[in-house]
Amino acid sequence: MPKDDLKTTYRLVGTRPNRPDGLDKVTGRARYGADISAPGMLHAAVVRSPHAHARIIRIDASKALALEGVKAVITRADFPTGLTGEDWNLQENTLAGDVALYDGHAVAAVAATSKLLAQDAARLVEVEYEVLPHVIDVDAAMQPDAPVIRAGTADHSVPEGMHPNVVKYIEFGHGDMDAGFAAADLVRAQSYKTEATHQGYIEPHACLGQMGEDGKGEMWVCTQGQWYIRRMCSAVLGTEASQLRVTPSEIGGGFGGKTTIFMEPLALALSRKAGGRPVKLVMSRAEVLRATGPTASASMDVKMGMKADGSITAASVNFRMQGGAFIGSSPVGEALSCALACYTVPAVFHQGYEVLANRPKAAAYRAPGSPMAAFAVESLLDEMCHELGLDPLAVRLKNAAREGAKASYGPTYNRIGLVETLEATMAHANLKVPLGPNQGRGAAAGFWFNHGGETSVSLAIGEDGTVTVSVGTPDVGGSRASLGMMTAETLGIAYESVRVNIVETGALGVNEPTHGSRATFASGLAAVEAAKQAIAQMCARAAAEWGIDAEAVEWLDGAAVPAGPNAGKFPPMSIAEIGAKMGSTGGPISGHHEVTAGGVGASFGAHVVDVEVDPETGRTTVLRYLVVQDAGRAIHPAYVEGQYQGGAVQGIGWALNEEYVYGADGRLQNAVFLDYRIPVASDLPMIDTVIVEVPNPGHPYGVRGVGETGITPPLPALANAIAAATGARLRSLPMSPPKVLAAIKANARG
Repeated sequence: MPKDDLKTTYRLVGTRPNRPDGLDKVTGRARYGADISAPGMLHAAVVRSPHAHARIIRIDASKALALEGVKAVITRADFPTGLTGEDWNLQENTLAGDVALYDGHAVAAVAATSKLLAQDAARLVEVEYEVLPHVIDVDAAMQPDAPVIRAGTADHSVPEGMHPNVVKYIEFGHGDMDAGFAAADLVRAQSYKTEATHQGYIEPHACLGQMGEDGKGEMWVCTQGQWYIRRMCSAVLGTEASQLRVTPSEIGGGFGGKTTIFMEPLALALSRKAGGRPVKLVMSRAEVLRATGPTASASMDVKMGMKADGSITAASVNFRMQGGAFIGSSPVGEALSCALACYTVPAVFHQGYEVLANRPKAAAYRAPGSPMAAFAVESLLDEMCHELGLDPLAVRLKNAAREGAKASYGPTYNRIGLVETLEATMAHANLKVPLGPNQGRGAAAGFWFNHGGETSVSLAIGEDGTVTVSVGTPDVGGSRASLGMMTAETLGIAYESVRVNIVETGALGVNEPTHGSRATFASGLAAVEAAKQAIAQMCARAAAEWGIDAEAVEWLDGAAVPAGPNAGKFPPMSIAEIGAKMGSTGGPISGHHEVTAGGVGASFGAHVVDVEVDPETGRTTVLRYLVVQDAGRAIHPAYVEGQYQGGAVQGIGWALNEEYVYGADGRLQNAVFLDYRIPVASDLPMIDTVIVEVPNPGHPYGVRGVGETGITPPLPALANAIAAATGARLRSLPMSPPKVLAAIKANARG
């Protein structure tokens, strides 16, 4: 779509109406994953490995089955064999086969008539293990003497001579690296590490599953993608996907962690073994942290060349990432692609290794891979700017990727808004606030691709002129409001006249999950097209009643009107009038659109943070925080601001406190929120936001996804701010008080 085709003002788009699900959620009427029950329902509990790596010698469930009220116990023997690839990974992660691969790996599950009885029965299941050597750290897992986690799993890309734990290798780039570094006035290289962190959603995983021996089943589940759940559960259980109907509940947070399965097939398998009775399974917080998908941990090397004027001449990155004990689970590919995407650099080279470790199967976490990559690249860029006496934001602007530039990961950028974002950042009042003792300011930029994907939407006109939109993307970040607004804008009717329903898998064609910041973009695009189909039908109905050609009728302000004086003089026929008559004028009026959405707009953001560091304790206090990001077009600005702020808060937690802490035995030491420290309100200032709008030409309203970029800049921005406040540069996360204090003392010793 040409730039000039995008309007700048709208009737509804850009306003802030009330959220349609607000009343349900504040009154408790909204139903989440654990809220459903069914007649004859059983409760499930899972038996989990207490070892980081152990061969399963024997499982004896006889004592559990002897308890009155215990209806079923399942092990891997109750699942089909012969799965390969990702289907095998999913099955193995759901329930261990011969070997438990991490602390918390499920090895059996029990269904009983009460939750307490199921838990008691699970404790009676006897499992005999042969404990095996384990490895947790990604660098240690690559060493020659590291224990082999799963021999023979490496794919064809891995160079000869690598340890069997290295299962995938990636490299790409462009330009003359030698010439690029030779042209630089300053060349620097550093290494960085990040620890795994969890999405920290408040609602634990929960589901209710029912499946008969005939393979027909139903599931109610908190998920970001009901079609993915259907496909994955069917693959793991060896049933046909068409025989399983999945209904998504409301969702209490996901951030990428609820796009896959962890325990859902267990409820279905237990139901099948218990004669088809429904089985409810709800994880505890400790189970969520031990056995669902955190992000990867990473070890990264970055080398960069820069001229005295701030021009970046060359850059290379080498990333090692583990995604648990399963191939294909780390985001190393995404991290490599995001690492240098903000900048136009003549010569770039990327290398990446995926490495197995005795950890849970990693899942997506809001721009998977990009925050780690930004921590490394943006930290080194900041160091070099200070060494050359340059303004870090001005250097970012000087090298910023622009429309028509070749992206570091290959394609040519369409219309993007990084320059506008950096300019808005540099003009913000926060940058003029004076800093006091032990205070520092840090800035960083960030990037995410965004995603389109398989999408299907249906729209129906009601007899009273109201509209129902059926979509398959669960509302994680406000999509009910944004989709309703775009539909109402297109139809020319009131926002309150549109209801958006999130439907189950039997109601629409396949929809990818709400992931990749795609819901407002892709489902919105499809909803607009479905509305246009309905408009065409309504214009045809009006034309038939008026006795004129359908081409002589147009749609204006929620009504069919003659297209011009030559079409005749007829009063506008409103959507309500057309709806009231449709039973006698041809039947129901609807629209439907399915698409694998293209035209995705890349997303860029910049953050600036001011901190104060206590020199006696190393505690970092965030004084003020600024998020500036290009939304393309902010359909509902309040939701957009919330996405910006939420990403920043999660990034602050990742940078300062959050980490998976493993003991020498490979067991997770902080599997509750008391020990796994996420930010709370008292840890945070008000987070300032600026919405930049450089419309995406690939969407009818200019939308870019906004849900993921916001978590990318906080890690390096905070590292840069702490370095400015203390003179000590931290290159591993989290930058917790003990680590900051140690760095301050080391810096003082010189």
